Amino acid sequence: MAIMITDECINCGACEPECPNNAIYEGGAQWRWADGTSLKDVTAPDGAVVAGTAPQTPVSDEYYYIVSDKCTECVGFHEEPQCAAVCPVDCCVDDPDYRETRERLLEKKEWLHIAA
Repeated sequence: MAIMITDECINCGACEPECPNNAIYEGGAQWRWADGTSLKDVTAPDGAVVAGTAPQTPVSDEYYYIVSDKCTECVGFHEEPQCAAVCPVDCCVDDPDYRETRERLLEKKEWLHIAA
């Protein structure tokens, strides 16, 4: 599963620098696949190829958010999700709508950080 940030977020920003995949962004900020990864291009579910540096629509305009497709719950990097470990208000929680196995999270980590 991925981690999500609830609307209880106080926008302190403690979580953002802790993410090894650069999957956390400030509310309203556009995100990019290439941020913190080695991705050059990504094939979307509809088959379209998206440049890794192309800006993507923010998930939230109000508070920090996590891009689920970039979140690996820190598997392969740390023992626990670092965003949840540093969050002072415990608003970094499991996303019930985005469940993944440990094996899938490891595969995603390898995909995000492939050798160039």
